[in-house]
Amino acid sequence: MKLLSQLIAQIQPLDVKGDLGVPVASVAINSSSVIPSSLFIAIKGEKVDGHNFIPEVVAKGATVIVYEHDTFENGQMIHFVDGVTYIKVADTHEASGLIATAFYEYPSQKLQLVGVTGTNGKTTITTLLHNLFRNLGYKAGMIGTVAVKINDEEREAVRTTPDPVSLNKILSDMVSAGCTHVFMEVSSHAVALKRIAGLTFAGGVFTNLTHDHLDFHKTIEEYAKAKQTFFTEYLSSESFAISNTESDYGTFMLEHTKAKKYFYAREMDADFSGSVETKLIGDFNHSNILAVLGTAVLLGVDEMRAREGIKKLDPAPGRFVSLTSEAGVIGIVDYAHTPDALLNVLQTINNMKGNGKVISVFGCGGDRDSAKRPVMAKIGYDLSDVTILTTDNPRSENAETILNDMKKGLPEVYAAGKQVLIISDRHEAIKKAYELAVSGDYILLAGKGHENYQEVHSTKTHFDDTEELQHCFE
Repeated sequence: MKLLSQLIAQIQPLDVKGDLGVPVASVAINSSSVIPSSLFIAIKGEKVDGHNFIPEVVAKGATVIVYEHDTFENGQMIHFVDGVTYIKVADTHEASGLIATAFYEYPSQKLQLVGVTGTNGKTTITTLLHNLFRNLGYKAGMIGTVAVKINDEEREAVRTTPDPVSLNKILSDMVSAGCTHVFMEVSSHAVALKRIAGLTFAGGVFTNLTHDHLDFHKTIEEYAKAKQTFFTEYLSSESFAISNTESDYGTFMLEHTKAKKYFYAREMDADFSGSVETKLIGDFNHSNILAVLGTAVLLGVDEMRAREGIKKLDPAPGRFVSLTSEAGVIGIVDYAHTPDALLNVLQTINNMKGNGKVISVFGCGGDRDSAKRPVMAKIGYDLSDVTILTTDNPRSENAETILNDMKKGLPEVYAAGKQVLIISDRHEAIKKAYELAVSGDYILLAGKGHENYQEVHSTKTHFDDTEELQHCFE
């Protein structure tokens, strides 16, 4: 139990009705999580407004309501119930972070927490950092797209950056497990929706910024500003900020930060640059490795020790995973689901392929940034001998609509030697790719990587690109 007055010490209420001395048993932003003596924070989301659930959570025993609007969606006024404390705030997104971090006793202040943001590379960098620090003998945590790891314990990841209550609970568990360092993916959504409010960061890493999430941010400028906000609002003068100076937005990201600034680059002059011995393949991974090296050094690891540790690191799950069939066909499974990521992976394969041909299989997600669909199709066509457009989590959208959007990026007449196939069924698309391949050819399955499902109309069914490829290779 925590006293309400302690939990709201960091927020500035616009109005308070009721007792600030009441004990709070839990903090919830989801009505299903409410128990007696809960503090419920009503958040207006993209699809659901938490304000509509206030009567329900009060009936379930919530004794504190933190809210932003005086009315429900239907225009009815909030009915104030005796024995319940109501706290009105300007922004319940921000309040949820501040209250959650107080409820869990400020766990991030007891850790060296590093946030990694950017369009591509977040999962690779956080995974490599976690593995590096574990191999060097540290107790360390990781929070990201693929999984949450507390030392060697693995938990399922629900989203790239969890909601503030879940996030602070995870950080609290990491403190209890003795972790000293935590590496966390910070998505642009998490910054815009203030999921990281109240956290204390030891450092921040910027990878790159390319076309993605414009369904949410609307413009590339808005997207860039959301990323920059992480460095300007969440890093202090005690923190470090390290950025990829070879990215178009590398300098912009750190323009107004209070943190100590550092840069990394493959080919340009930077604080961390040059060659690093690694098992990972591709220029994009060279950049990722330099980010890992720089971060480790800025956290106090001896550079030579860090370099030795980096030599032993394997790729992150679903990131440029390679399989070879008995017939000599090479399969690559990669999470690349943005134009830049697809470009990087295909360029790397083209540099490796020798006389073999490149067969790419990929789609675009439904209910997401539709502007990137023709762009990705064009990249696939330009850098592949055979391009197979297929589905990739169509969600609530019609798969054919997504494929038609992608086809707009293809030329009306295909160049000699180029082949394009549209196969909506991803299983059949992968099977066809293998049928077309001979020894020395590369098959790229892009977009899903570590994911083991397809999502169609809110239903997830098991689907794993690596498994599909293995079945073909058997």
